[in-house]
Amino acid sequence: MGSYYIPRNLRGETRLLYIFTVKSLITTVAGALIGTVFLFIFSLLNMSVVGIIITVLFALVGYGVGAIKIPTLAGIPITKKIGGEPLSEIIIRWIKFNKNKKMYVYTKEENKE
Repeated sequence: MGSYYIPRNLRGETRLLYIFTVKSLITTVAGALIGTVFLFIFSLLNMSVVGIIITVLFALVGYGVGAIKIPTLAGIPITKKIGGEPLSEIIIRWIKFNKNKKMYVYTKEENKE
């Protein structure tokens, strides 16, 4: 048997500020903007610290959605199917699946001979 050249994946994601990719930066900003609404509401109630904490939590969730890839774990059956995929793509696929409200019912037909 001979050896074969296996090309490496040279196309990587562009990094911004060392930890952010373009997608994770966009989702972090989107999460922070949603959290800013809560910051505004809580600042009207003189609870700015709570608003800041909620804003940071939304930004962290946004970063997680944009940056986390699901690992392939042998002990967990569902990760065998989605292992290595970004969390954002899984969420988008789940939303598209739930958006389709069609129901297909298959019945077994009996031969009447």
